[in-house]
Amino acid sequence: MENKIPNQNPVKPTGKFPKFNISWIYGIIILVLLGSYFFNENTPTKEVPFTTFKEYVKQGMIAKVNVYNSKNVVEAQLIDYSKVSADTVALRKIFGEKYKLLALNPKVLKDSLTKRDTQTLKKVYGDKYDAYAKERLITVSVPSEEFSRFIQTAEDKYGFKGSVEYKESRNYFDVFLYSILPFLLLILFFVFMNRRMSGQMGGSAGGGIFNVGKSKAQLFDKGDTSNKITFKDVAGLAEAKQEIEEIVAFLKNPSKYTELGGKIPKGALLVGPPGTGKTLLAKAVAGEADVPFFSMSGSDFVEMFVGVGASRVRDLFRQAKEKAPCIIFIDEIDAVGRARGKNPNMGSNDERENTLNQLLTEMDGFGSNSGVIILAATNRADILDKALLRAGRFDRQIHVDLPDVNERKQIFNVHLRPIKINETVDVNFLARQTPGFSGADIANVCNEAALIAARKNKTFVEKQDFLDAVDRIVGGLEKKTKITTVAEKKSIAYHEAGHATISWMLEHANPLVKVTIVPRGEALGAAWYLPEERQLTNKEHMLDEMCSTLGGRAAEEVFLHQMSTGAINDLERVTKRAYAMVAYFGMSDKLANMSYYDSTGNSDYGFTKPYSEKTAELIDSEAKNIVAVEYERAKKILDDHAAGHNELAELLIEKEVIFAEDLERIFGKRPWTSRSDELMAQNGESEKLEESNPKIEEPTEAVSTQSKEENAD
Repeated sequence: MENKIPNQNPVKPTGKFPKFNISWIYGIIILVLLGSYFFNENTPTKEVPFTTFKEYVKQGMIAKVNVYNSKNVVEAQLIDYSKVSADTVALRKIFGEKYKLLALNPKVLKDSLTKRDTQTLKKVYGDKYDAYAKERLITVSVPSEEFSRFIQTAEDKYGFKGSVEYKESRNYFDVFLYSILPFLLLILFFVFMNRRMSGQMGGSAGGGIFNVGKSKAQLFDKGDTSNKITFKDVAGLAEAKQEIEEIVAFLKNPSKYTELGGKIPKGALLVGPPGTGKTLLAKAVAGEADVPFFSMSGSDFVEMFVGVGASRVRDLFRQAKEKAPCIIFIDEIDAVGRARGKNPNMGSNDERENTLNQLLTEMDGFGSNSGVIILAATNRADILDKALLRAGRFDRQIHVDLPDVNERKQIFNVHLRPIKINETVDVNFLARQTPGFSGADIANVCNEAALIAARKNKTFVEKQDFLDAVDRIVGGLEKKTKITTVAEKKSIAYHEAGHATISWMLEHANPLVKVTIVPRGEALGAAWYLPEERQLTNKEHMLDEMCSTLGGRAAEEVFLHQMSTGAINDLERVTKRAYAMVAYFGMSDKLANMSYYDSTGNSDYGFTKPYSEKTAELIDSEAKNIVAVEYERAKKILDDHAAGHNELAELLIEKEVIFAEDLERIFGKRPWTSRSDELMAQNGESEKLEESNPKIEEPTEAVSTQSKEENAD
């Protein structure tokens, strides 16, 4: 049987040429230069001094002289004696009086001429004269004036009859190097800079050095179904969607509102923390409104050239007016809309302020922008210029806040759709476990949980994977390899057990989820709580949380009779909260109902510190008193529950991680219901009521397949 070795790597011709690259041009230029230098057929010649050249002329050895104007170089051709005619004058000049005898015998004359020619070549070129015998050229570097005088003298005194011609240089390599190459390099540099600027400016319409002042806004025209997002793809944000939907309704049916004398709003500003879905809302507007949609970032107006930002603003609004009615969306408008300075440094020209001035003029100036609605998004509305925020430019400010527990449930339902989960995953539980998370954070949690499950070779994503993902995002990666001594481990365990014990015993402290002494991120130990997400915070709430935060340091002092640096983060938070209670919230007995907080951040009255030194000392005293009282309170609670605390600490040393169930077993069930449980219960009752009433249309649940970046700000 014949064995054939298969071709494991067959090479198939693709029939495609490599993609053109500008580097090819540089390579071709280098090859041309090298070819011109190495393969140019330069005629063999020998350079001689000017004095030697004079002797050659006197002896009649020069037949022809070429003078090149480009440089002071003379190229001379030696006479070929073998081709001298049997002229009496010529022979007499060569042989003197012997020419009569030589002229009688032509063969002898020819041999004598050939011999004289060979002697001349040897004299000029040396033993290797054969290489020069064909052209017989020599070159001489001469001053132009001296050469002219010498030629005249040679003709008059020595009888020089050779031809003298003045020519341009025939060294084409030099011509290319000095004449053509500089212009070629200049053109290539211009093309290179144009391509580079085109790449930096995004190419297409906004790129190129001649289009530097053009708008770089991306246009989504009506009828464009690529990557289309609607309001159904946005989970939560009910109030924000309602206001945005009204703007879309204005564009779809403006007569409904204008018949009553109303005007279409000129602009709306989306304000909220990062990751809450401001950009996603704008994408939904582009998908819902059947009008052209211009999208760009605030930083796209800023450029290194003076006047470019204002020019781009003008071009953007010119295009928008041509396609009106339409929508302009400017993301991160704080990049160009920052408040203008009152005292410009030495009258300097601020390009950003010029751009902002042009934007203000276009939004509400003498010109008419009918049918153009402006949407903008920022998470720093406090630094925007007041002129930008006034009615007539941005008529509405739409606040996109962090989602509450019910909205987080909706967002989880959106991002869990592409993920394979099992029955252990409870959406209500996940919503309660992620207080303060934005839509982008929730998308990140779902993605991290899927990655963790895949890392463990699971076929489904389970509840524990989501908990690990939350821990990974909040606290960082576990560092199980970090070595701690027995004493350090005991100190960390007693510290964390102190937090857990006091938070379990206080009504207004945040309920505990779990405690760990495994190092995570920069922390040696950590405790996870569920913040109540209160709309209003009372003084009792703040005092209970301060007492719980001081529990770690109190436990070290009560049970270990020591103090460690591990409480630095706790002390920092407690100190800031105590000063906020006194100086901001007016919760101090001696400074009751006084607040020194400036919410505008503009310092309208020019006060750098709106209180005296005596008041500052009083603030310090009151803050210290609050911290001292809560610290003594924490130590008393630990003394009263010392047995339970020690049992909890020893369990923590043994297991390294404990949960709320362990605290409930040691201390008993907490008698207070958390606010999150109340909200979830109310939401469940409202959903049951809607299901039982067939006349009420069930709200459509938000469905989206967008990634975490699209839910981000």
